[in-house]
Amino acid sequence: MEPLISRRSALGLAGAAWLTPLATQLARAAEKTREPARSLIVLWMQGGPSQLETFDPHPESRNAGGTKAIDTAVKGIQLAEGLPLLAEQMESIALVRSMTSKEGDHERGTTTLKTGFRPDPTVVHPSIGAIICHELPAAGTDIPRHVSILSSQWPARGGHLGDQYDAFLMDDPAGPVPNTKSFLPTKRDEQRLKDLDVVEGAFAKGRRKTTDGTLHRQTVADARKMMSSEQLKAFDVSQESAAVRKMYGDTPFGRGCLAARRLVEVGVRCVEVTLAGWDTHVNNHSFCKTQNAILDPAFAALIRDLKERKLLDHTLVVCGGEFGRTPTINPAGGRDHWPTGFSYALAGGGVKGGQVIGETNPDAVKDDKAAMLMMAGRGGVEKFVKDEVTVEDLSATLLHTLGVEYDKLCQTPIGRTVKFSNGQPVKKLLMMG
Repeated sequence: MEPLISRRSALGLAGAAWLTPLATQLARAAEKTREPARSLIVLWMQGGPSQLETFDPHPESRNAGGTKAIDTAVKGIQLAEGLPLLAEQMESIALVRSMTSKEGDHERGTTTLKTGFRPDPTVVHPSIGAIICHELPAAGTDIPRHVSILSSQWPARGGHLGDQYDAFLMDDPAGPVPNTKSFLPTKRDEQRLKDLDVVEGAFAKGRRKTTDGTLHRQTVADARKMMSSEQLKAFDVSQESAAVRKMYGDTPFGRGCLAARRLVEVGVRCVEVTLAGWDTHVNNHSFCKTQNAILDPAFAALIRDLKERKLLDHTLVVCGGEFGRTPTINPAGGRDHWPTGFSYALAGGGVKGGQVIGETNPDAVKDDKAAMLMMAGRGGVEKFVKDEVTVEDLSATLLHTLGVEYDKLCQTPIGRTVKFSNGQPVKKLLMMG
């Protein structure tokens, strides 16, 4: 059903001063006609990908190191060489080239990007995926609604929302889903469950509140339901045609992206697929070439596949890592950790594609000493990054596109009041009306 008034028309009315209050209300109503995304797919580039060899090439820079740029389907926007298939999908992709974080350590940076908060010893913030699963309806899924494929050592966690919102960990989808088949004969398996019920019932007498708080019975029930669910087939990429599997690439990451598409089709809220190997302190250009050959077909196929199945508008796809790499090249031919001006790519789910947010000037960083001073907050950032987008604002944007109240106040188990995000959505990224 078409809205009674478009956002553009409403904003036009807003130009008349005497109509401002009414027009503003109509404009906001028009914005709400867009249905929020239903699922999030995170393509996690573990190790921190070099923005210069992926989404923010500067072939003219003195530190380009020979990296070339290629044109995309959108005039004026270029990607680094090695991403030709992704370049064809540029109309669906928004690039944020001015991301900034205050964490340059792998573990702390990972926590920051996955939650929107820097690590805090007084509270464990939930990941974006955990928040989405906590806030949005279950949508009739029998399998976990939060899944991490090829997970790093720091997977997405439920934080103060509870361990039940931790991501379900899955290896290469070429193999079986772990812990979903009983190793016992059916009769013996059923008898064990009956015996467990007797033991749990006896233990719960007089301590019902305590035992209910462990969620043990609910966890067992959910696990058994999952083990017999037809939705488990969503993990099985072998059910896809050879042509589709080839499109994604014959790699664990490619199969992970294909499984992610299959999982969101059955109602899974958040799927994280990890591509490790971006920690390029040595031979940066060679390693990035290898990584791009894996990323390019998988990411491009995911966008194309979601689009063809009418799922892209309802699925937000995000690609990035814990930080970027230094504009300077070290003596080992590598680039080091760089949380000051790196890139993220977003597609679908209400994000306006075919655009670039922010820009960087790698030649503003003359040497490693200048880079270290900039990362230490001792000036110069404004010369390197234009139109900065913080991690907090990225997290608010992701939650907003999925219809989650990003600044909602909630209480931790110990009674501390916290928000889901301290940022604000990046309006330039969003389709309105």
